[in-house]
Order: sequence, then C-alpha cells, then structure tokens
Amino acid sequence: MLNPSTADELRNDPTVERCERRARQMGFGAMRVVNIFAFRATQPQDLRKAAHPEGPLNDACLLEGAQWADQILCAWGVHGEHLDQGPKVAERLRAAGHVLTHIGLTKEGHPRHPLYVSYKVTPMPWDVPSR
Repeated sequence: MLNPSTADELRNDPTVERCERRARQMGFGAMRVVNIFAFRATQPQDLRKAAHPEGPLNDACLLEGAQWADQILCAWGVHGEHLDQGPKVAERLRAAGHVLTHIGLTKEGHPRHPLYVSYKVTPMPWDVPSR
C-alpha cells in the first residue's frame, strides 16, 4: 500500500482490518502488508513533507515480501505518484518477475487503495501501465 499508519503487529487500523477480511474471504490463510513508503504517517500530506519517505531499506522489504506472496495486490492509490514511487515500485516488482494485481485503478492509473473498495471486487491482473 502507501505508507505505515497506526497498525502494528498487535492491532489493526481500519485499512489493515479491511485487507485482512478481504484476504480471508478470498481463502488466504495469511497476508503481509508492505508499503511503497517507509515513513509512518496517518495523512499523505505529512508523508510529502518527509525528506526521504521511501526509507533506506524499503526496497529490500518490498522485494522480500513479494518473494513470500502467492499473490501481490497493489493498492497505494493516487498518492503513489509522490516522487514517482508507485510506478518505480511496480517496475521493480515486474523486473523481478512478479505478476501484479489490483482491485481498480484511479483515473491516473494508480492501483486503488482498498479502504473503500467493495469486497465484491476481486483482484485482476495489472498490465504494464503506460507512462
């Protein structure tokens, strides 16, 4: 998704709760959330103020999480355009041989954030976006 918020290993925030419900509904026994930015914030505008929101180890965490996954559901929303991070991450994952999915795209072509997407929407392949 976009960036860490208030969820942690002990308690979910609304977004992670919704992701967990979707994963269970789809028959998955586990899920792992990773984010295209490492900077922890509840508001995207705070993320934009950070000097280096991507963090020094975030790429390694993303690639390690992708190796673990049976399915990669991209869901960072329109704010993934900050520093062109969303497209960069998608390119890195595809270059590593991963198939990406989404549950809808914004008009700008970013994979929708899952908080307000119906459970009826199932993941679909995310073809290489045009730039």
